[in-house]
Amino acid sequence: MRRILCALLFLAVTGCGDDTDTTTSSSTSSSTSSSSSAASSGGGDASGGGGGGGGDTGGGGAGDTGGGGATGGGGDGGGGGDGGAGGAAEAHWVGTWTTGPQLTEPNNNPPEPGLANNTLRQVIYTSIGGKGVRLLLSNEFGDGPVTMESVHIAESTTADGINVATDQALKFAGADSVTIAVGKTVFSDPIEYAIKPNTKMAVTIKFGAVPAGITGHPGSRTNSYIQTGNGVSAANLTSPVSTPHWYYITGLDVDAAPEAAAVVILGDSITDGRGSDTDGNTRWPDFLSRRLRSNQGTQQVAVLNLGIGGGTVLAGGLGPTAKARFQRDVLDQRGAKWLITFIGVNDIGNDSQPPVADNLIAAFGEFITKAKEKGMLVYGAPITPLGTGYFSAAREATRQTVNTWIRMSGKFDKVIDFEPAVVDPSDPTKLKADLDFQDDGLHFNPTGLEALANAVDLLLFVPQPK
Repeated sequence: MRRILCALLFLAVTGCGDDTDTTTSSSTSSSTSSSSSAASSGGGDASGGGGGGGGDTGGGGAGDTGGGGATGGGGDGGGGGDGGAGGAAEAHWVGTWTTGPQLTEPNNNPPEPGLANNTLRQVIYTSIGGKGVRLLLSNEFGDGPVTMESVHIAESTTADGINVATDQALKFAGADSVTIAVGKTVFSDPIEYAIKPNTKMAVTIKFGAVPAGITGHPGSRTNSYIQTGNGVSAANLTSPVSTPHWYYITGLDVDAAPEAAAVVILGDSITDGRGSDTDGNTRWPDFLSRRLRSNQGTQQVAVLNLGIGGGTVLAGGLGPTAKARFQRDVLDQRGAKWLITFIGVNDIGNDSQPPVADNLIAAFGEFITKAKEKGMLVYGAPITPLGTGYFSAAREATRQTVNTWIRMSGKFDKVIDFEPAVVDPSDPTKLKADLDFQDDGLHFNPTGLEALANAVDLLLFVPQPK
């Protein structure tokens, strides 16, 4: 009996072994695991041609001209693995913010004094909160390694300012610095850190060596700030130079509530925020996030904006195509439960008619299959009007063919139809005049972007307890 009692006591203490998968990473990205099926962007990285001047090319100060990348990239690698803040295995990681990285074209590169040996402060906007945090950095499109000597996170105050009481250094396998190899991504070590929902956060990086080819996101719709030398913990940077682009930051995950989950929005510049207010967080996914937050039952739904200005599904366009980046930008997102597809206008505007309709439908079918294999619900949004630069009778016929399939095929779990809210009832080929951005007939002003968000039924995003 004594032996039996001792054996039972031993099992109670040891737990009969621990099958938790603990990941150990190094302070360089050589140990970072790449996405298992992140595809080469193939022919989808050329600049968007044809289609006329009113197309999805971003234009203006927001810089929606990010070039094509070498790979679809991605991968859930880097420091800290899937352990919780401080290594707790039960952490529930969900993305609170993300963006689609691409190769930065020369005209969107950081202005002088540049990034090498200098400080860059970038502002992002969270969707849900959490008790822990980890940051995803990317050198997917670099032509050499990039060294970050120090990386900090803090609440943003105004412009380049931070609340120093919230400033926290991030580490990489226990080290302050990290060197990210070409084509790799890396997570910071998880830390305990309270993140609030719908809040501006500042990520400040002191760089060492920086390659000529820079991974970034040109259509940030928010200003970033560069200071000469080291200002990583400064309340305000010294004589900063602003630039409306993001560089190297790719995602921010939070250790969220058990019921938290994310909706991924795969889109083009309409989703990326063309027409929104710079620094205002008035992209339509931002409006949707605030609606979800204020609605009982959806307060733990994160919104992940994977729009790329000028982006396409099939080929051409700007940045990796949706087919090339689908693994990275949709399937690899942490905590993703829902997918909204709202993309295709640039394919119609730049490709031959009518084969593009069949090719788009086939691609959407592939997206649905892959997402459902991951247990996601997939919602399709019909393509809104083509705009003055893209419109022709043949292209409009293609849009209607694709939209009829989205609405009637039964392949999507639900359809999110924006047209009743934003289309001119007297001419369904046009946007309502008061929602149209710069009269281009394609993009939306902030009022129009809010109308898109208000057209979404929030009951589609009621998460189930874990």
